[in-house]
Amino acid sequence: MTPEVFIQQQAAKAVQAIYGTEVAETSLQVSVTRKEFEGDYTLVTFPLLKITHQAPDATGNAIGEWLVQNVKEIAAFNSVKGFLNLSFSPVYWNEALQDMAGNPAYGQLPSTGKRIMVEFSSPNTNKPLHLGHIRNNLLGDSVSRILKACGNDVIKATLVNDRGVHICKSMYAWEKLFDGATPESTGKKGDHLVGDCYVAYAKLEKEHPEVLDDVHKMLVKWEEGDPEVRALWSMMNGWVFKGFDETYKALGISFDKVDHESETYLLGKELVQKGLQMGVFVQDPDGSVWCDLTADGLDRKLVLRSDGTSVYITQDLGTAERRFATNQLDSHVYVVGNEQDYHFQVLKLILKKLGFDWADQIFHLSYGMVELPEGKMKSREGTVVDADDLIQRMYEEAKKTSEESGKLADISDEEKDRLYHMIGLGALKYFIIKVDPKKTMLFNPKESIDFNGNTGPFIQYTHARICSILRKATLSYGAADAMGAEPSAKEVRLVKLLGLFPGKVAEAGAALSPAIIANYAYDLAKEFNQYYHDTPILKEENPAVLKYRLALIDTLARTLRSAMDLLGIQLPERM
Repeated sequence: MTPEVFIQQQAAKAVQAIYGTEVAETSLQVSVTRKEFEGDYTLVTFPLLKITHQAPDATGNAIGEWLVQNVKEIAAFNSVKGFLNLSFSPVYWNEALQDMAGNPAYGQLPSTGKRIMVEFSSPNTNKPLHLGHIRNNLLGDSVSRILKACGNDVIKATLVNDRGVHICKSMYAWEKLFDGATPESTGKKGDHLVGDCYVAYAKLEKEHPEVLDDVHKMLVKWEEGDPEVRALWSMMNGWVFKGFDETYKALGISFDKVDHESETYLLGKELVQKGLQMGVFVQDPDGSVWCDLTADGLDRKLVLRSDGTSVYITQDLGTAERRFATNQLDSHVYVVGNEQDYHFQVLKLILKKLGFDWADQIFHLSYGMVELPEGKMKSREGTVVDADDLIQRMYEEAKKTSEESGKLADISDEEKDRLYHMIGLGALKYFIIKVDPKKTMLFNPKESIDFNGNTGPFIQYTHARICSILRKATLSYGAADAMGAEPSAKEVRLVKLLGLFPGKVAEAGAALSPAIIANYAYDLAKEFNQYYHDTPILKEENPAVLKYRLALIDTLARTLRSAMDLLGIQLPERM
């Protein structure tokens, strides 16, 4: 039970006892007390004046006195102009810690009964995954984890863009310039080889623009099912899929459902015909079909070309309809960069006009681009930061930083290697996730690996430090020991912070922002380190106090693990 709910319940009892009137607990407004006032939580008494028929301070004083006299968890109060500030007693904080310590699923919210699909990654099969894809993948994976922790049934989905002109460009370059090269013959990952083909094509087209006509002819042949073109397409896509799988595995990413554009690009054509009959769409003299959105402050949107072929939004319309119907979705989250803001505005509006009420339950998690100290990345010029190279670089940075610390001398080489991967990946994920998704961000690998400050390794090291303390402890402890000692002011601060976790999970789920969890985890780690600096935990001679502290930091370590797991980050037990 959260502090807010506890106070709502007790305040409702107070109103009933003092004024003889029942009041709905949920109607009572409770929030954290502002820093300039003494107290832990504040009850707003203004709405109660019509019941009490008293002045605001008199109402606050009456309720405050009743709570102090009748509720052992309330120690003191002060009433200031319609705001009743309440201070909890040590009993409350101990009970709160006991509840958290004894709940292995702490932070997991009750089931909502809702099913949500989160689509992310959705790469093109003409190049390997790069830093921009990493942000997309990390956001999508973390949002999926958070929404699941919020009590939802979550389906992680991706739509692989495996057809179209851009794919044919890589295929054309391979035929003309790569002399039958394969991943085996070159020693390259398949997605890297195909990416080289795409870069090579861009250079070729720059010198010989006429080759674009040949590429379009290749696309036509693909759509006609030409066996040779389809065989080449299948072979090169196979190389890319295998490469993607290796990168996803390295990132700890997986999907419950994988769709391919080659299988979905025709979806939506029936919807276009339905829309024409409904008058939602109009057909121009050349045969093309449009949706006029000018009255909605937008423009005319093409939904079918004059030759009858689909455009991208046609596919998205059909895919959305199929997904909601097939999976019985309550909502759908698309994790896509902010350059597609307009696209999703149009998608929702057209679906709404077609009569789909669930269009209001489509959410676009629009995120900013990732830039490097040296500037923006460009796929065609081959100046992107490759995901595989970046993961390896983070491993090397973690290894270098860890070896310089000199704290791993007694760890086996195998464990060191596992630890370097965990630290490197944790640094990468945290540095990207801690930034609000909507913001464009600058990624600096060296800054991300720092063992101090707001970084993944700092939180990982904090967890390892707690685990070290718990290993050295000679006394057994458990949730019951949370009632064995009176907490210090610093310990109350820690319990308060721990108590915020479920609310932070709910907040992050509502905002689709893993940054809320990341920065909460940092605050928790930072508060523990201050506590550890000022409090000699294992040197405590009073067994009851020592057990209390062990139960406290064990709960803290578990909450850190839960929070960082929502970001897809593992915490080591030693560093």
